[in-house]
Amino acid sequence: MAGLAISLTKVGGNTLLSRLLGFARDLLVARLFGANAGTDAFFVAFKIPNLFRRLFSEGALAGALVPVLHQAEVAGGRQELRSLLASLSGALGAGVIFLTVIGVLAAPLLILLLAPGFAAQPEQQALAGDLLRLTLPYVAFIVLAALAGAALNLHERFGVPAFTPVLLNLAIIGCALWLAPRLERPILALGWGVLLGGLAQLAFQLPFLARLALLPRPHLAWPHPGTRQVLGRLGPVLIGGSVTQINLLLDSFLASFLASGSISWLYYAERLVEFPLGILGAALGIVILPQLTRQGHGVAIPKAAGVSGPDLGSFSRTLDWGLGWVLLLGLPATLGLVVLAEPLVATLFLSSEFAVQDVHMAGASLKGYALGLMAFMASKVLAPAYFALGDTSSPLRMGWLTLAINLGLSLVLMGPLGQWGLALATSLAAWGNAVLLLRGLVKKGIYRPGAAWGRRLHAALFAGATLAMLLGLGTGELAVWLHVSAWERLARLGLWIGTGAAVYLLVLRALW
Repeated sequence: MAGLAISLTKVGGNTLLSRLLGFARDLLVARLFGANAGTDAFFVAFKIPNLFRRLFSEGALAGALVPVLHQAEVAGGRQELRSLLASLSGALGAGVIFLTVIGVLAAPLLILLLAPGFAAQPEQQALAGDLLRLTLPYVAFIVLAALAGAALNLHERFGVPAFTPVLLNLAIIGCALWLAPRLERPILALGWGVLLGGLAQLAFQLPFLARLALLPRPHLAWPHPGTRQVLGRLGPVLIGGSVTQINLLLDSFLASFLASGSISWLYYAERLVEFPLGILGAALGIVILPQLTRQGHGVAIPKAAGVSGPDLGSFSRTLDWGLGWVLLLGLPATLGLVVLAEPLVATLFLSSEFAVQDVHMAGASLKGYALGLMAFMASKVLAPAYFALGDTSSPLRMGWLTLAINLGLSLVLMGPLGQWGLALATSLAAWGNAVLLLRGLVKKGIYRPGAAWGRRLHAALFAGATLAMLLGLGTGELAVWLHVSAWERLARLGLWIGTGAAVYLLVLRALW
């Protein structure tokens, strides 16, 4: 597992850089634009491009691509893989460009579907439509960038695709600082940043593909058999592997019926949860899929419990390795986000435009999302196991059930709890999805938990309880954080995060 750990470090390191820049981006947006009707319009318009970014660049599309790319290379070598990439880039590129043009033309209708509550505010609806026309072309760039990233990941060039989100954040930051003051409607600068960021994400990867002799000219001839296979897997993989992202889109849809600012409060909370989720959860999914694909190549899925194929031992150990990291690092991240929710939001976003009320609301949303963090992470590890073995139908069925659970819970909880109820419903649904995925793998004998799980649970739970008590007793009430300078809040937050991490690791090591 040493090779996996090294790859995880590469992906996690680049993702950490991206997340830090993402925080800088959100901090800048919060301080320049606040939480209001304009930012709600941008976040709604950004939902579709951002959803595709998460679906395609954070590993979900890889579930459809990597196994098929691997099969092509095994069957016909680098030339066959190159032929498949030419066919895929032509088919996916043409399809997504066509859909983007339709989306741009139908932008007002899409805004009504995404945020029907905007219909009561014609100016906000029109602004959201203009922003959507700017951001939608990002989808075409990110789909092709994800295809390039899948080919690079298959050959263990994990660091290159993992770096590309940095370029998106830099583009948005640059446009917010330089372009916004020059526009009549400054919020449109964020839309231009998304568009330029997508172009940069695709262009950055092309030289690395060329070095691997995997940069063919796209063609639209009769599709390669592998292309038809990828397209057939695409829908099930995207729904089954990205149910959390779809649920987050549903949150924005329902939040448009709540008080102004609700979409923004959920967005900032979601961004904070994405920090550990991206660094560990998405990175685990990206790194583990090629390994599982090789270990599961040619292995039929067992029809009953206790039946194993020739490679299921190593396959199960790889899964066990991934889930072990979900527990050991996901638990302290969850506890830290719940206990430090409002201090985190106040430290990062409190300003003249982002008021104390916004801190309370975004902090409550963060607690709701944080409760599902470990489930979000676990699904990033479990879903690729199905895809590596060619099973797209099981995650699809579980995904549809999870979506139904989330919708039902959201409708029940949003009335009394507002946007916090939406976040909580998404977390509860995520736990349902993770349990279903795990149960299916265990029931068929594909995954057999290792003997170390008893020790892991004991150590992690005791260390986590120690961490929660330390942070709860030490950080104090929110009022303490509101009446000090921004730099003092930052120093205090850094001190408690560092101290909590050190204590958790020391207790964990003592009990291991």
